[in-house]
Amino acid sequence: MKNGYVGKILRIDLQAGTIKTEPLNTKNADDYVGARGLGTKYFCDECDPKVDPLSPENKLIFMTGPLTGTAATSSGRYNAVAKSPLTGTIGAANSGGHFGPELKYAGYDGIIFENASEKPVYLYISDGTVELRDAAHLWGKDVFETTDILNEECGENFRIACISAAAENGNLFAGILNDKHRAAGRGGMGTVMGVKKLKAIAVKGTGSVEVARPDKFFEEAISARQKLAAHPVTGAGLSAYGTMILVNIVNGVGGLPVNNGSAGSLFETADSISGEELAAKHLLKNKGCFGCSIGCGRVAEIKEGAFKSKGEGPEYEAGWSFGSDCGIDDLGAVCKANFLCNQYGIDPITMGATIACAMELYEKGYLPLEDIGFPLQFGDAEAMVKACEMTCKMEGFGKVLGLGSYRMAEKYGHPELSMSVKKQEMPAYDGRAIQGIGLEYATSNRGGCHVRGYMISPEVLGVPMKLDPLVTEGKAATLKLFQDLTALCDSTGICLFTTFGIGLPEIAGMYREAVGSDESDAEILLKGERIWNLEKKFNIAAGVEKDTLPPRLLRDALPEGPAEGRVSQLYTMLAEYYAARGWDAEGIPTAEKLKELGM
Repeated sequence: MKNGYVGKILRIDLQAGTIKTEPLNTKNADDYVGARGLGTKYFCDECDPKVDPLSPENKLIFMTGPLTGTAATSSGRYNAVAKSPLTGTIGAANSGGHFGPELKYAGYDGIIFENASEKPVYLYISDGTVELRDAAHLWGKDVFETTDILNEECGENFRIACISAAAENGNLFAGILNDKHRAAGRGGMGTVMGVKKLKAIAVKGTGSVEVARPDKFFEEAISARQKLAAHPVTGAGLSAYGTMILVNIVNGVGGLPVNNGSAGSLFETADSISGEELAAKHLLKNKGCFGCSIGCGRVAEIKEGAFKSKGEGPEYEAGWSFGSDCGIDDLGAVCKANFLCNQYGIDPITMGATIACAMELYEKGYLPLEDIGFPLQFGDAEAMVKACEMTCKMEGFGKVLGLGSYRMAEKYGHPELSMSVKKQEMPAYDGRAIQGIGLEYATSNRGGCHVRGYMISPEVLGVPMKLDPLVTEGKAATLKLFQDLTALCDSTGICLFTTFGIGLPEIAGMYREAVGSDESDAEILLKGERIWNLEKKFNIAAGVEKDTLPPRLLRDALPEGPAEGRVSQLYTMLAEYYAARGWDAEGIPTAEKLKELGM
């Protein structure tokens, strides 16, 4: 095909051991674009919303987008879609690296995994050769070991996506790691692989991706890259300091949660865990994904002290979750915990936030010392790293931490101390200090999440316009636009970080020339809105709880900093948000809205 797609889907029945190839559903690809949107459409068409996420009937779908593997900027993305074991929502986890493009070069837009194997297997793909192979020798191995073994068995040019023993042993927030360090990280997509006894996918392709109007497409792609290079965030800031540059910036507006959010959102020693500190003392080099023109990835090494280690990251969210959220300003400990999460394939946002929740439970006397085995207090770096490692290995109290903060806090009688939405932990921004991000957390279709509508961009960074983080006016309409654009961006197969420097005109321009469409920018953006409504419909049918925030954000005023005295004004914004979406007062898409979207 010459429209950004390669035109084929692999369908794997793991129980029967059958492998089939089928044509891409081009009508759905047109309506839902690819990656996140198209993968979700396949899933919703084929799976009961009430399916048990930990049952073999929960399908797992890997899907690329029409720009994945093309010359479009930062076009290395794919999505893994399943019902989330952590939240019960529709789960779509986005990853970069090189795996997605390689899958397309092998001749496939996506893979649909059905049922579960009786024994561990991995999927081998080399162009037209597709086989299920025994993975008994890989079961129990971590991400790095699995990747190295498969590269030795299959060849160094194969791209590997895999899970570790954490996913095999029931950690509910285990991710899928590809290229060792790039993660489809949130919601437990790796856990679904573990249930299916699917250890890994090894893929190599020698094909290419053709676009409909090459000359115009390359003009659009080059123009987008030039704009990214010229923008201060994507051209200099992220390259120099990675996403950890946000530590001091967010702390400056009083929005960096401390001690599970119980001590406010202003961390006095934030400099110690900042991107500037990482770059000055520990950074070895930058690293980018396929086609990346930003290079925000970090390769770092802690050479001295108790936490000597080397690896990729940390990103800002991991820096916060293992840092200020646990009351810790030891960057060595933060890096060590993050490197463990990479090695064992688990989500560092949920991991750090769950440890922080356990620390609060322990300090308030709700979590007995004998259950943990050692004191677990805010500020104790050694205990934090130990708790992380126990969870990675699912040993001792790590099995409880592996349930995530909500189920753990519920077990000890205080679910209100879980800083989560729909049972997924909120990331590194306090919704009391930054009102729009609180609305995003509450309405996100996969639970507490910042990257489904990154309101930090206008509220803190002033991109593409500056909004006061403390006001609520206009936030609902802006968030809806950001959510729809993000759904589109995620589905094309390019990186969300590009939207710091480019917007709808550039994304729609590259999409239009790749697929051969004559749709307007507004018509293309409507696809993002359709995706958002599809996800919402699934969640309603699945019985997911309504949109809200933890009681702390709604009731406990921040004690200090620029946002002193503030709580989240969620319900003021929520009514405006539902109206902006054309939903009813309960947040349910109306028949009129669904008809407008052709659903």
